[in-house]
Amino acid sequence: MKTPEPLWLPVCGIADILPGTGVCALLGAKHIAVFRVGDNQLFALDNIDPRSGASVLSRGLTGNLGDHLVVASPLYKNHFDLRTGECLESPEHSVRTYPVQVHDGLVSVSLS
Repeated sequence: MKTPEPLWLPVCGIADILPGTGVCALLGAKHIAVFRVGDNQLFALDNIDPRSGASVLSRGLTGNLGDHLVVASPLYKNHFDLRTGECLESPEHSVRTYPVQVHDGLVSVSLS
């Protein structure tokens, strides 16, 4: 059985995300945070902070914590691995990650 191709949902232009920052997108009923690290690395994860229930992770600070590329929640300062969504302080508060791509300057995310 053939795996279906992912459905890519447009978020914004790559120039709309400054390096080292994130943006929030509402895709269907999902709040998604998309981060740009450096010029070419993009990551997408749930934007809802699992401890507070607020849609704020896109406003967090990105950086490194040991070998992990992370975003720190602006509310409780938990660190989420941008590659895996793992919450480094409390793994039970981990978030989901999503595939992200850039095509012709447009950033898109797949929820599948």
